[in-house]
Amino acid sequence: MDITKNLNIQLSNPDTKDFLADAFYPEIDSKLPLVIFVHGYKGYKDWGAWNLMAEKFAEAGFFFVKFNFSHNGTTIISPTEFDDLEAFGNNNYSKELSDLDFVINHFTKNTKVDDQKIILIGHSRGGGISIVKTCEDERINALITLASVDTLERFPKDEGLENWKNKGVYYVENARTKQQMPHYYQFYQDFKDNEHRFDVERSMEMAKAHVLIIHGTDDEGVSMKNAEHLHILHPNSELFLIENGNHVFGAKEPWTEGTLPEDLNTVVEKCIEFINDKIVNE
Repeated sequence: MDITKNLNIQLSNPDTKDFLADAFYPEIDSKLPLVIFVHGYKGYKDWGAWNLMAEKFAEAGFFFVKFNFSHNGTTIISPTEFDDLEAFGNNNYSKELSDLDFVINHFTKNTKVDDQKIILIGHSRGGGISIVKTCEDERINALITLASVDTLERFPKDEGLENWKNKGVYYVENARTKQQMPHYYQFYQDFKDNEHRFDVERSMEMAKAHVLIIHGTDDEGVSMKNAEHLHILHPNSELFLIENGNHVFGAKEPWTEGTLPEDLNTVVEKCIEFINDKIVNE
């Protein structure tokens, strides 16, 4: 099966700023379910083994899209480097939801896409964003969370929050690049202004889509308890645990091997099985 890869498609969201997306799909005549991958905090579309993951979804018969959030710190020129820390500092959940909506609207217009079959896959914080989006957008037929958070209220507490407000910025070190990455106080203000909308628990309870929750039992970034909590909130969901799996299911940046890490391969196979069962062959 021939796979088409349209890389670094420039999208222009008038409510945020330009960002890049990739589309992987098989060259077949029938319309394809649209699978959109939503990266997490300090993530980007080309991180680690995400390209191999995209190829595997395309080979399984899906129109697979991954994208960089407009304010994730990467740029049009440097999509794999955090070259725009000012944008990173000015990111917030409203902008991420706007970008995700723009991506859905853009790719559902593609003639190869079946716009009645839309699936979101969100990793880590991208899982929380995907849960909120699934709740408020009835076009989404299925939701898959990978190592997802169960709340978007992940901010400094008490004295740390007060210091953030007074200084207007706090910094987090990127363990890989050693960059000091800023967060401006507007991020927290945006959350407080939209607290009901960004309530992941409420969104999970109200989501009408089919839901699959995947988590590693040894996730060092987001505790497995987050997955168990999400499963309780949406009793019709399926919980799939990767024994000894970590936060990125065995991947790393850069990923130089030609095949997926074993855990991530298991994840992708489970996702494909779930989508086929719930959406394609329903």
